[in-house]
Order: sequence, then C-alpha cells, then structure tokens
Amino acid sequence: MIGYIKGEVVELNGNTLVLENNSIGFEVTVSNSSIVRINQAGRFVKLFTYMHVREDEISLYGFFTREEKDMFLKLITISGVGPKAAISILSGIEIGQLVLAILSNDVKALSKVKGIGKKTAERIILELKESVDAETASLLNSEEIEPKEAEDKDVVDAISALKALGIPHQDAIKAVKSARSQTDKIEEIIAIALRSLG
Repeated sequence: MIGYIKGEVVELNGNTLVLENNSIGFEVTVSNSSIVRINQAGRFVKLFTYMHVREDEISLYGFFTREEKDMFLKLITISGVGPKAAISILSGIEIGQLVLAILSNDVKALSKVKGIGKKTAERIILELKESVDAETASLLNSEEIEPKEAEDKDVVDAISALKALGIPHQDAIKAVKSARSQTDKIEEIIAIALRSLG
C-alpha cells in the first residue's frame, strides 16, 4: 500500500492529476477541495493516498490532508458508496460541513450533494454517526476544554468540524472558544472561527 506520495504536479485535468516522483508519473484522482489546496500550495505537494484494486482496474486516490483521507475511508465502508462516489461526496461538500451534517442528522444538507439521494444520505448518517461521535467524544478528555465547555455540544461539534478541515487541535479549540462568546448558532461559530484563523 502506498501511504503518500511527494512530488511535482505536472498535469491536472478535472479531478485527475499526474504527480511525478523519481521520473514516475502517478495518476491520482482527487476531490475539488484537494485541488483548491494543491493550487494554493504550488507545484510540489504531498498527497496521502489510497490504492483501490479490482480485477480490471488499479486506481489511486489522493488527499491533501490526512483528515480527508480518513473521511474517505469511512465513506467507502458504507454499502453503495465506492471510491468514485466518496470522492464525489468530498467534492460536493466541505469535510467540516459533512461532519456537522452527520452529527446533526442533517439529511437535507447531504442530499444536496450531487449523486447522493435521500436514502444514501440517511445511510451515511446512520453508519458514520457513531465513529464521528467517538472522535468528538475524545475531545471531552482534552485538558484545554473545561467541563462547562465539554457539556456544550455546539462547542465540541464546532471543534470537530474545524479539525476535520485539518486545523490543529489547539488552534481549533482557541478559535471556537472565542467564536462561542459571540454567537449561539453553530454555523456562525464555525464561520467566525474560520475567519479568525485567516
């Protein structure tokens, strides 16, 4: 299994790029959000990868952050969601919003993503809520979160959403604490926190 590849982006066509490493061009399928980050990073990037092997095909999928790869791996465990569908999902909704939709049982938000019907959205929420909740629960043991904040579901969910976007743990906590003092709405907490992080 190839864990990651560092190299130069020599070609980009839609959601497929060619990443050159040691004179080998790896063809990698990536999400829209990874493309945005790759464009910001420049020609030389590091992509976390997943290799999908079938009888008639070997495909390589790439992710700019480990968090996006982890979410991809969760999505492909769901019946009816293969690697291509998972990339389509990650292209259609920001990972932080996806985590938030799962935690808040927001079928409507997930159903807006191209290729996801209501039944698939319900299945994603049902099957991933426990694992996403478990990750969220791990935040409750953080020394940086006070007992009162740990009981505030909006604070914990907002931190989870920011971490899913690749924001470091302590930065996410600090930004959410500040944003929480300005609003009671979780969407606004996340938006304010993101703005404060630049």
